[in-house]
Amino acid sequence: MSERLHGEYKVPGGKLVAVDLAVAEDRLADVRVSGDFFLDPDEALVVIDRALDGLPAATAVGELAGRIDADLDRATADGALPAVTMAGFDSRAVAIAVRRALGHSTGWRDHTFTYLDTGVLDPAEHAALDEVLSRELAAGQRGPTFRFWEWTNPAVVIGSFQSLSNEVDAEGAERFGVQVVRRVSGGGAMFMEAGNCITFSLVVPASLVDGMSYESSYAFLDEWVLTALARVGVQAHYAGLNDIASAAGKIAGAAQKRFVGGAVLHHVTMAYDIDADKMLQVLRIGREKLSDKGTKSANKRVDPVRSQTRLPREEVMASFLATFRELYRVEDGALTEAEVAEMNRLAETKFHNPEWTARVP
Repeated sequence: MSERLHGEYKVPGGKLVAVDLAVAEDRLADVRVSGDFFLDPDEALVVIDRALDGLPAATAVGELAGRIDADLDRATADGALPAVTMAGFDSRAVAIAVRRALGHSTGWRDHTFTYLDTGVLDPAEHAALDEVLSRELAAGQRGPTFRFWEWTNPAVVIGSFQSLSNEVDAEGAERFGVQVVRRVSGGGAMFMEAGNCITFSLVVPASLVDGMSYESSYAFLDEWVLTALARVGVQAHYAGLNDIASAAGKIAGAAQKRFVGGAVLHHVTMAYDIDADKMLQVLRIGREKLSDKGTKSANKRVDPVRSQTRLPREEVMASFLATFRELYRVEDGALTEAEVAEMNRLAETKFHNPEWTARVP
């Protein structure tokens, strides 16, 4: 039997789950689950432990969670246990902690993130750089990275699967000189004027979100953002699949792309102080969304970050970076000449290419 292994998983908005186990002949042995969660009745913990004993060490998160749920259901049906209540955690959280103990899943502190100050780039170059950094991580050529976007020309960045004609009013975009870029991740369109929103990209190994659904991985990767927002005076929460909101409404939206080879691109755009009238003339879908909220006047702004923090954009971004540095291991880095060259090549051949931009007409 191997030495004892330990893994932990903090459920976003929930409790900490810890697992201690050994491995004997490539199977889980002597599994012990603990944590600050709530579980009733107490005897259910023994059922959870025993459900995992003897399973192959390579068992995936879904199968581990399924075994726990099946054994708890069986114990309840047989009358060995009354109805089981799990608060602050679930079987999937236990499974993720198991995978972390075995080294198949990783936590934030298992990685050192490189902060990249990439300066001012064209929005198409930002989209290209996201792909370059993600593919490099998947190929083992670079570790996880964190960076903010800075740009000067106004743009609409649409999701990988959105219809160009349904999302963007071509005449409005031309009238205001708004560039249209299609990114590689899914999600909705972002109207981005320089200085009027806050966008960041996070590239992480797939092991960090091992076994998580898209929905749970969004909340997991943005949990630090809620802490950062709280530090500038905004009490926020995750809403729906990929939105961050406060009591005053939506603050930000997130998007993701998972690359073959084990990289996850996760980026977020927050509205700092957007010209709602201009946005309504450029984004077709935006007209419906904002008209529902009564935002029709040219004097209206979409400014949840500015109005709720009362801080300059640069100060908010600096606070966000300080929070990220405090919570995780971060080192400063720079792009290599090869990365810049590949970014430029990809921006020219793909993200500036009308065929890519209109691939979903």
